[in-house]
Amino acid sequence: MKKRAAYRSFLILIAAVTVLGLTLSGCNYERHVQNSTYDYGTKQKGDPKMLGSRMYGTMSGLPGQHDNHWFEYSSLLSSDVSSINGVAGALVFLTDKNAYVAITTDWTATGTKKSGGTREQNNSGTTQGVYNVENGSPYWNNQRMVTPYNSALSINDHNQISGELKQTIAVHVRRLAPAVQEVHISANKEFNNHLIQYAQEAWAGHSLAPWLSSFNKLVKHQFAGGDSVPEPLNVQQKRAKLHS
Repeated sequence: MKKRAAYRSFLILIAAVTVLGLTLSGCNYERHVQNSTYDYGTKQKGDPKMLGSRMYGTMSGLPGQHDNHWFEYSSLLSSDVSSINGVAGALVFLTDKNAYVAITTDWTATGTKKSGGTREQNNSGTTQGVYNVENGSPYWNNQRMVTPYNSALSINDHNQISGELKQTIAVHVRRLAPAVQEVHISANKEFNNHLIQYAQEAWAGHSLAPWLSSFNKLVKHQFAGGDSVPEPLNVQQKRAKLHS
């Protein structure tokens, strides 16, 4: 009887240890995901994505921080940031002071947006074989990075991008471009669509110098409360040809 009771106690102990192990294993897996770049919204204490000082946004507080003297497209940084979970695509420009990052997001990570579930894109046309589900058009404007239909996702207000995602992006940028003073990040549709045209100029081997004033106006509007946004680059180019 004593042996049977001891054996029963042993089985209960083994069962308890097994349940505890599975519970801890599940908790560890959940925390592993939360600490990874598949989750930007949990905000757990000690998350490695947020350890250290903030690496993005306004940091110097100096006037004229967006009065850049030159700007260039960085294919290296654009490719690197595009590889981050939650980022569908990225355009990164470097200046004598800052890095400016335009991103679109996708479903490869959760919590990329701080709050609100409203999506700015209608991607239902993908199931119907059309681009614009409202008029049935199959055509997409390749001068745009983000569109209302069948597009990667945009976030209108850059302040609504998860701080964990922005920190992750900024760490990537500063690792490859340690001299930058500030890293400014936006997923705004208009900002993306302006920057893709500057990038296309760079891809074609054209100088970006003629468009410096326009670029500075754009980043001031996006990140410093500027009251005006420049015309799209193709419109500016058309006007320049008419006056030449």
